[in-house]
Amino acid sequence: MFTLPKLSYSYTDLEPYMSEQTLLFHHTKHHQSYIDNLNKLIQNTEFEDLSLEEIIRQTADDIKYESIFNNAAQTYNHNFFFAHLSPNGAQTPPAELFKGIEKTFGSYEIFKSEFKNAALSQFGSGWAWLAEDGKEHLKILKTSNADTPIAHHLKPLMCIDVWEHAYYLDFQNRRADFIDTFLDHLIKW
Repeated sequence: MFTLPKLSYSYTDLEPYMSEQTLLFHHTKHHQSYIDNLNKLIQNTEFEDLSLEEIIRQTADDIKYESIFNNAAQTYNHNFFFAHLSPNGAQTPPAELFKGIEKTFGSYEIFKSEFKNAALSQFGSGWAWLAEDGKEHLKILKTSNADTPIAHHLKPLMCIDVWEHAYYLDFQNRRADFIDTFLDHLIKW
């Protein structure tokens, strides 16, 4: 059974960039709900003892397992998102990744601009990601709803949650401001 991961920071540590209320609701209500739903859905099934990644790969694109996929992917996506937030965020990526970003996108600033555009242009709910394929090629992608790079055989390196529950209490309809705040103050590589 899956459990809600403990955060490496307190619910107030991300202020003023993310409020305690936003973080508390997002983590203990939304994230917890996906975990609870997933545990109920996989109980006494062939998925019960698998990792999140295995569940995602085995249920992706199979309408019969759509609910399991959605809850497993949202659990994974949220685990990844919360693990990559920090009160000391927005440091530059590790040297090797930084070089890869510069090689792929031309500069770190161009990467940030392209990443912001992906996150901003994600219609409705979803995610923006920096991911790597099996050949160490970097790419920015956006995914709708619960979709995740894991389902597409990509390795996620960082992501931003652009579902409204991730930012609406602090930023209302200003998704662009949330993305800038994330990139400039919250991301932990």
